[in-house]
Amino acid sequence: MSDRPRTDLGWFEELYAKTEQDPPWQRERQRISLEQWVEAQGLDGANTKRAAVVGCGLGTDAEYIASKNYNTVGFDLSPTAIRRAQELHPDSNVEYVTADLLRLPSDWRHAFDLVVEVWTVQALPDPPRTQAIEAIASLVAPQGDLIVIAIARDDDGPDHRPGDGPPWFLNRNTINKFDTLTGLTARDIHLGPDPEAPDRRQSWTAHFTRS
Repeated sequence: MSDRPRTDLGWFEELYAKTEQDPPWQRERQRISLEQWVEAQGLDGANTKRAAVVGCGLGTDAEYIASKNYNTVGFDLSPTAIRRAQELHPDSNVEYVTADLLRLPSDWRHAFDLVVEVWTVQALPDPPRTQAIEAIASLVAPQGDLIVIAIARDDDGPDHRPGDGPPWFLNRNTINKFDTLTGLTARDIHLGPDPEAPDRRQSWTAHFTRS
């Protein structure tokens, strides 16, 4: 990989469309960290609340959130990812949408009771990472929740050096931006072993709300 990261996001579509194979971040079931958090919170959308899954890829996490009775939108920059998600889940209640995180529909602002962000931010250099953080936060409705899951750095080093990623393992300062830059409030920021690779890496599970 070049020492200079791409600041455009077209490589997501290139990766999905080039081989039609699953990308390296795809899983057959929802992220363990996400499931643990949702179950601990006892979440149930009661078929009235709305959820958005950021960078939904092939839809695994979106399908899980929909199973918790949320009216769920899964969106991704890649048209190929969205097409494949629809093909994989033909009877799904999820609304799969091609959308650019950095140019979100205006009617999505403050529109979702639950926003799920898993591993998208850490796939982006900075810029546009900070812009993406602000965009994700803009989706959260009043009294809504945002859950952020990301692989963590195990030191205080920078998480944005060219050549280190993607993905970039994120430090605490980057996770804090979901609070300090966006008007959201941090309810819990937990650093611990990633349950998918507990012997190899750490993971953030961070919960934010809008008053």
